[in-house]
Amino acid sequence: MSNSIILIKMYQEMLRIRTVEEKIADKYPEGEMRCPVHLSIGQEAIAVGVCNTLKVSDCVLGNHRSHAHYLAKGGDLYQMLAEIYGRIDGCSRGRGGSMYLVDLQVNFLGSVPIVASSIPVATGVAWAEKLKHTGQITAVFFGEAALEEGVTHEALNFAALNKLPIIYVCENNLYSVYTHLKFRQPPRSISNLVKGYSVTVFTGDGNDVINVYETAKQAVEKIEKGEGPVFIELATYRWREHCGPNFDNNIGYRTEAEFQKWKKTDPLKKLRKYLLDQKLISEPELILMAKSLNINIELLFQKAKSSPKTGELLTENNVYAKT
Repeated sequence: MSNSIILIKMYQEMLRIRTVEEKIADKYPEGEMRCPVHLSIGQEAIAVGVCNTLKVSDCVLGNHRSHAHYLAKGGDLYQMLAEIYGRIDGCSRGRGGSMYLVDLQVNFLGSVPIVASSIPVATGVAWAEKLKHTGQITAVFFGEAALEEGVTHEALNFAALNKLPIIYVCENNLYSVYTHLKFRQPPRSISNLVKGYSVTVFTGDGNDVINVYETAKQAVEKIEKGEGPVFIELATYRWREHCGPNFDNNIGYRTEAEFQKWKKTDPLKKLRKYLLDQKLISEPELILMAKSLNINIELLFQKAKSSPKTGELLTENNVYAKT
């Protein structure tokens, strides 16, 4: 891959997501963020690689761990932070928190925290877009545990039957909360299982943004030819605890050695090395990029933290449909 512009753009986007989430982790103990946070540190390449193959008009849905999906699709960072702080400027008016992100300006249609629940919603969106002949693609992100839920299989069957324009993106980070994949699913390939629905399947390295980008491009091309849906399984690993800002390698469900092995495949370091080796960017430019991002992100944190809190009266508004 030789397009230096897209490579530098993807690096900057991954670095921005990493910086945002590390700041969330650093500031969480202050007690101002009163919602759970599920961080995707270590998994940034998947969201960035996939979303860079999509148009603004294409639709994206996420899950409980969707900061990266939201930001990679172009979601407003200030509104996301305000939401996490429970402020009225938040993308869900401060009432949803970290797991309920939405930005209709860029067609990030929402994140649904219940495992696999975004999959049938996204399938319905893709069905609607096909009926309307919009040419829009829908992408939905989820973890490998979604394959343990019945709605996933119903959705895959329906999507295959109707050749829907949808990309199912499985972020296989091996763990559902504290339980390894080998204790939750029989010893068979997720990809081979999905192929049984006559769905096109691609697999890739979820910690290599170039590989993710090229794989997602193939998926988009197949869908644009009317050959959808496509399922992409990407291997990756979350660095922090399932829910919260801490590291948890000491509690017994995974080892420090396993974590360190995966950490060596850090998607940011991998692309950074490539950019420098190919002389596509210089070390001083990368340092300046990081400093600039850090300053801008810190300002948005402070703005979100000092913005108006969600008032009590607001809790009764926009809850039920009006007749």
